[in-house]
Amino acid sequence: MGLGREQEVEIRKPPRLMPGERVRATRHIRNDGTYPGRQIGENLVRKGDEGYVRDIGTFLQQFYIYAVEWVDRGTVVGMRAHELMSLDQSGNPCGAEFTAGPNKGTAR
Repeated sequence: MGLGREQEVEIRKPPRLMPGERVRATRHIRNDGTYPGRQIGENLVRKGDEGYVRDIGTFLQQFYIYAVEWVDRGTVVGMRAHELMSLDQSGNPCGAEFTAGPNKGTAR
């Protein structure tokens, strides 16, 4: 009997995005109650908004959370990699390609 759907432990791999990287939101993000000063359900980020990764943290020792500054909105919102598309890395819609060569673990 399973305990639910198991998910990959994302932090075992290097982050897909790096601080300073320009990104675009791939979906609308609403406040789930964790963003202070805004109503639950209020839009924080709209699909297509562009911003910059400012910091990388983790959640539940399993997922990367990217603190993205949305300059036009004047906010910083924590987001997952699948909610973002890099604008600095052509040809890879949701993050960096990682190599196993001499620069192991670095983004191209």
